[in-house]
Amino acid sequence: MSENNRMRLLWAGFMAILAAGVGFAIRGGIFDNWAKEFGFTGAQLGAIGGMGFNGFCFGIILGGVVVDKIGYGKLVVVAFLLHIVSALVTFTASGSSAFMVLSLGMFIFAFANGTLEAVANPLVATLFPENRTHYLNILHASWPAGMVIGVIIGWFMDDKMEINWRIQLALYLIPTVIYGLMFMGQKFPQSAAAAKGVSFGNMLKDVGILGGAVACFLLSFFAEGFFKDVLSVEPALAKNLGYAIGGIVLIAVGVLTKFSLGSLVLFVLFVTHALVGAVELGTDGWIQNITGNLFTPEQGKALFLWTSAIMFGLRFCAHWIEKTLKLSPVGLLLICSALGACGLLLASGMDDSVKVTDMLLVEGKMVKPMFSTGFMMALLALGIYALGKTFFWPTMLAVASDRFPSTGAVAISIMGGIGMLSAGIIGGPGLGYMKDRFAGEDLKSKNPALYETYKAAAPSKFLNIEATAAFGLDGKKLAEAKESNSTADQKQVVKSDQQGDRKTLMFDSFIPATMAVIYLLLLLYFKSIGGYKPLTIDEELAGEKS
Repeated sequence: MSENNRMRLLWAGFMAILAAGVGFAIRGGIFDNWAKEFGFTGAQLGAIGGMGFNGFCFGIILGGVVVDKIGYGKLVVVAFLLHIVSALVTFTASGSSAFMVLSLGMFIFAFANGTLEAVANPLVATLFPENRTHYLNILHASWPAGMVIGVIIGWFMDDKMEINWRIQLALYLIPTVIYGLMFMGQKFPQSAAAAKGVSFGNMLKDVGILGGAVACFLLSFFAEGFFKDVLSVEPALAKNLGYAIGGIVLIAVGVLTKFSLGSLVLFVLFVTHALVGAVELGTDGWIQNITGNLFTPEQGKALFLWTSAIMFGLRFCAHWIEKTLKLSPVGLLLICSALGACGLLLASGMDDSVKVTDMLLVEGKMVKPMFSTGFMMALLALGIYALGKTFFWPTMLAVASDRFPSTGAVAISIMGGIGMLSAGIIGGPGLGYMKDRFAGEDLKSKNPALYETYKAAAPSKFLNIEATAAFGLDGKKLAEAKESNSTADQKQVVKSDQQGDRKTLMFDSFIPATMAVIYLLLLLYFKSIGGYKPLTIDEELAGEKS
């Protein structure tokens, strides 16, 4: 392929994921508009947002299964059309059908995003086999870029100008049209596996029973939640149906691979990517809420933009960092996981308190400055965290592509699906559970009688496990306490809620710390076999990979 052809495909993929990021951020920013216009509860908004994870999972896994057979170009057309359809569906939301329509629109939008990643990830890995880490990081710099653009749009058009949410949402169609034009008329390559004529069963061979078990474990929890929450199936039956679906899919993987156990290294990468999804996307889903609670909502947005801007800039520097520090991709991941753990641990100490000397006199009132002492500490802590999480997702895809080229698009698409499923099932809900648990425990230890007054009616549970049941704080009463925050009791409730946020971030830091241990073991493993190096498909098929 010509250099112009492959660079245009790279930037077309960049623009496609940027469109996804813009749309994702705008939709998240107009949840309050939907609540006001349609009277949605927080649970209903959460269910609509959850479709953003579910649709993506199905899009990337199904797309990854078929892309090597039908080609990249056809899937781009499917994704482009789905992005258009998603907007049209969402625009029609009204009246009693609004919840169903918005959920469907979100699912279609996310399915299109997943389909595009099923194209873009293996496409870039195929176009740049000599330096996958660098170019996959450039490709995924588009996601934080899109998030930054989407948050800024929301900040001005929603918060400042109060423009109709439909007009705001329509803006993601601009990068959508651009990526459609950039892909148009381009020559697409074949993956190494497709060029060699590797069958689908053989592409799955390295995934095998071990890798399939990771995906099916998460799939069973997703199916259980779908049956219970969407179809209102009785909980015990929903759990059994979830296990049945996960088991059936795992048996199908076994049949297709002739019951190959799969690669132990790929299994470890799948498990680790589940942790990546939980800590990166799960934390991203909560960080604005947490920082906005510890500081102000405006400062929470500023901190989110700060971390997204760091990710965007650094993802262009992966190759330079690897060369300068003489790191392998696994070594880079090891350092990043350590930084991520340190950043979250530091962030758990964030405090909005400022000295009297730091206060500003504005229109006769003493107010906190935007850049308080505590806020500056937050910039440092979350900056370190952003530095750590920057390279997780694309570099993990690069390692899987480097070491398992015979899997084509299948392995990295399943890996992406695992990350998203983990974010939606473990990361986001898990952090919410921890926030409830720690806030409730703090208030109970400080003032048991006050805790009984503010305790939530129903307990929070992690993965619907009864033994994890813990009572958080009632959302409505907590909101009233925050709004007033005048009495000693209300101030104590707010402080306990903030302490729950801090402890949640501290708990969150254990995830990248665990990842650091795994990456260290992988580094030692590769050292024992002569060092990390990308494999060609001929080397892999010849058995030179352990």
